[in-house]
Amino acid sequence: MAGLIKREDVEAVRERARIEEIVSAHVTLKPAGVGSLKGLCPFHDERSPSFHVRPGVGRYHCFGCGESGDVIAFVQKVDGMGFAEAVEYLADRVGIQLRYEDSRGRAVGQVKREEPGRRQRLLEANRVAAEFYSEQLFAPGAQAGRKFLAERSFDRSDAERFGVGYAPTGWDALTRHLQGKGYAQAELVAAGLVSQGQRGIYDRFRGRLVWPIRDTTGAVVGFGARRLYDEDQGPKFLNTPETTLYKKSQVLYGIDLAKKAIARDKRVVVVEGYADVMAAQLSGVETAVATCGTAFGADHARVVRRLMGDFSAGGGLQLASGQSLGGEVIFTFDGDAAGQKAAVRAFGEDQRFHAQTFVAVAADGMDPCDLRIAKGPQAVKALVDGRVPLFEFVIRTTLDGFDLDTVEGRVGALRESAPLVAGIRDRSMQLGYSRLLARWIGIDTEDVRREVARAADRAAGRAGAGLDRLDHRGQPAVEPVETSRPAFPLPDPRDPVARTERMALVAVLQYPQHAPAAFDELGEDAFGVPAWRAVHAAIRAAGGVAVGRTLGGSAWVGAVEEQAGEAVAGLVDELAVAPLPEDREDAIGRFVADVVRAVQDLGLTRGIADAKSRLLRLDPGAQPEAYREAFQSLLAMEAQRRTLRETA
Repeated sequence: MAGLIKREDVEAVRERARIEEIVSAHVTLKPAGVGSLKGLCPFHDERSPSFHVRPGVGRYHCFGCGESGDVIAFVQKVDGMGFAEAVEYLADRVGIQLRYEDSRGRAVGQVKREEPGRRQRLLEANRVAAEFYSEQLFAPGAQAGRKFLAERSFDRSDAERFGVGYAPTGWDALTRHLQGKGYAQAELVAAGLVSQGQRGIYDRFRGRLVWPIRDTTGAVVGFGARRLYDEDQGPKFLNTPETTLYKKSQVLYGIDLAKKAIARDKRVVVVEGYADVMAAQLSGVETAVATCGTAFGADHARVVRRLMGDFSAGGGLQLASGQSLGGEVIFTFDGDAAGQKAAVRAFGEDQRFHAQTFVAVAADGMDPCDLRIAKGPQAVKALVDGRVPLFEFVIRTTLDGFDLDTVEGRVGALRESAPLVAGIRDRSMQLGYSRLLARWIGIDTEDVRREVARAADRAAGRAGAGLDRLDHRGQPAVEPVETSRPAFPLPDPRDPVARTERMALVAVLQYPQHAPAAFDELGEDAFGVPAWRAVHAAIRAAGGVAVGRTLGGSAWVGAVEEQAGEAVAGLVDELAVAPLPEDREDAIGRFVADVVRAVQDLGLTRGIADAKSRLLRLDPGAQPEAYREAFQSLLAMEAQRRTLRETA
């Protein structure tokens, strides 16, 4: 910095920067008496508003966590700025030219721009980069980008509204542009605009369509870029890396455009991609936002809840119009298996909201962008209006995996879905879904209630007695454990199948270099326990053991956690540090291979049992073709299991 900001300039900033306007960019404020406003505290998670702002004196105070201060302190705290950076940021907003002096009061610079605060400098670099990309979209070399947008029914005005741009194919087009504007190499690296290679820096985004990602204030904090060319070997979507400005667990694309509608309508619609946000907002769904390369998590939930002003104690009481008093959070997912898994992950976050949470899935599996192209804007609005409660969607998705025409299917469906109902914290909703579950499965309501109660007791017993952990001998641990658990019910560790599946995941997370390639060939249903199935899905999403061997250690576990989402990340942590019963280094490889083989065996055994059950239900005289296919499938699995056991 050129020096200290003159005291009178600091006071002028405090005076002119209206605290209610600054706070409102992060929190929905409501009147709370004469001269006072209140909202949900941005510094701690709460359900009832205890954060008060008094514009007349320019101060805020939270009666829940004790945070308090003036407008400068608020910006420091909420945006992670230093004092000088916060003053400079506010001075920019209110049009004050700052002056600097040394410790003796001698002027050392009249214009703030000579050396602004680091954070503000990085924000400005991102802003200039966004302008550069936007201009490039209409240059001759960006035909592929314009074609991509046109194929999705977006025109030039749409691109300008959302700031869509194009990153040229060259290695340093943006770098040269920004350096020509006076930005240093270190600043470009810190902002995540360039990458560092052996021969120097180069543009992070090249030959891609680019969307600027803004925070609630409208400042550009990062970018999302979509691959356009077949020769581009990078990922389909590439985002800004984690920086001091860009935290993917906290940013939502489109939040800057949607925040007013979210506060007004008490509704947010979470879609899966940048183009989906554009399509939804252009179709009249003004509250649409998207996460940026990660699952919707607790930090996103806090941002949304503060904007909705989620104040109601009931948090889900519906009006006759269908509008929830506590607000609505609506997730749109593709209708395929991946979309259903995303909904299940969201289920783990649902009860972090003091609002009703819904799922909207088009019957034909189209996302909002495709729906707008095929059927028009009204179809996108109809998709959102046709939402169903998330609890219902997850439970019914679980039931879809069972044949409810058989006793075995109904019993299995009840056992699998009862823990989901038991996990609903609201007692009234739990009772309501127990009745619905009984109707959906076709069994007596009292039977469902008893099974739900047993599932709740098992979960409480494991959490209280520490039975969800094993000691170094593989026996249930007795020390108390943290009671906060993911949405997936954990199994009894004394169950041999559950223990085998668990140990396989422990081995693969800790020793991916010893895991056989066969692990990556396991299907998505290879693990029977829902919790372990979720961890296995995260391992597969992270690239499997093939990637684990190259990463190893904390990088490998971190990659799995990144795919797991918050609801499962705690399980990944636990498994990654759990002791193995084999402590001889030279025997670890064999142990890992054996436990993976055991999981393969379990899967084949389950498949054989299912095939035999199907054969028993088939009439070879009336259904000869189906019987023959089922019998051949059974023989193939039995042969595969024999081979597996012979090679053990």
